Amino acid sequence: MTNRPTRRQLLGWGVAGVVCGVAGCSQAPSNQTTATTSAAGTQSTDNGSTETPESTPLETVALETLATGFDAPVAVEFSTDGERAYIADQVGRIAVYESGSLRDEPALDLGDSVEFGGEKGLLGLALHPDFAENRRLYVRYSAPRRSGTPSNYSHTFVLAEFRATDDGRRITRDSERTILEIPQPQGNHNAGDVAFGPDGYLYVTVGDGGAGGDQGNGHVSDWYDAVGGGNGQDVTENLLGSILRIDVDGRDGDRAYAIPEDNPLVGQDGLDEHYAWGFRNPWRFSFDEDSLLVGDVGQNEYEEIDRVERGGNYGWNVREGTHCYGASECPSETPDDVRGGEPLVDPVVEYPHSGDGVSGISVIGGYVYRGSELAGGQGTYLFGDLQLRGRLFAATPAVDGSRSQWPTRIVDIAEGDSGTLDQLLSFGRDPTGELYVLGVGPDGGGVYRLVSP
Repeated sequence: MTNRPTRRQLLGWGVAGVVCGVAGCSQAPSNQTTATTSAAGTQSTDNGSTETPESTPLETVALETLATGFDAPVAVEFSTDGERAYIADQVGRIAVYESGSLRDEPALDLGDSVEFGGEKGLLGLALHPDFAENRRLYVRYSAPRRSGTPSNYSHTFVLAEFRATDDGRRITRDSERTILEIPQPQGNHNAGDVAFGPDGYLYVTVGDGGAGGDQGNGHVSDWYDAVGGGNGQDVTENLLGSILRIDVDGRDGDRAYAIPEDNPLVGQDGLDEHYAWGFRNPWRFSFDEDSLLVGDVGQNEYEEIDRVERGGNYGWNVREGTHCYGASECPSETPDDVRGGEPLVDPVVEYPHSGDGVSGISVIGGYVYRGSELAGGQGTYLFGDLQLRGRLFAATPAVDGSRSQWPTRIVDIAEGDSGTLDQLLSFGRDPTGELYVLGVGPDGGGVYRLVSP
């Protein structure tokens, strides 16, 4: 891998969605061993675990190196047989890992097609559910302004389909088929994760358009008068600030995809691609059975994990987490004339930018653990923060499926063969349910398997 940025550059970039000069992020406090985040953002030492008495909650993990030599790895996808992993590097390359090592040449190098820097670049990767048969995969990247993107905008969001060779080791560059383009006003808040849900549809995260407060160039007005602008609360003018759901196996008119007929705004006032809205920068997300768990990066004070459902409104820019944004008091639902007065849904996890215990500057959404390597980890949602500080976070999902705040604690990372990681960028999960972290250290980026210390 070439063109590696310096360590200083990497630490200065808000790769996962918080540029300190825009979002007002602060330094995280020293490590604590356990913490529970309440709806008000306060901490207590009671972890509120729902584990059975004979089960010891996961407290420490170690990192086992899978592959290194990347600039900024942001996604890893595994073939269903587990024999091959595809690793997306933000600079615009996809590498193939098999038989214990990386192949010498990248499977795909998007070269000049990708606009890289800060929060822009190759941001998402998903293999089609039938990849073993059809060799189709989907890539989300930032491109220079294309036709239809205003000249005063930053760049163009691109979602594209590619095809791999029969052996799966290379991705054919000229097989690219553009699925979706979205004009991006600023260079930040690009989100970028993509994944297929259990329903077979492709889910796509889209940030609010950048800058700060969901305001400024490219941010339309909405119903919330306390803050100007509001792509997160608008569903008619653009696709920004939302989770989209599309059918890449179909076609609908001149679209390169079809709209699932049960998308919430089909036949309503709004763009049909929307699945849920009210997001600032939903950088990473995952599915666990039927649950869609999204890490939405906060503005100045709070980070959140949302359990997302069809047609849900997750509050931005009316609220940051459970807290009012731009006003001392804020509504808990939209006005009656805005989609019938829909509720603003609380996150299931919230943590502050400062204070004792679970804290940080930019949430990195993870996965529910379904493997066998980590004792006490089964059924735990593991996630983290860009500002890694030698720790991950573990949340205990509510067993009754309620939306109450999930008890959250720190999981320490033991010293291992990975050396030091300065930034956490992403997570991955293989077909056996084992988890991987992707991050950047002094010697560049790597992918690491979570193991017992």
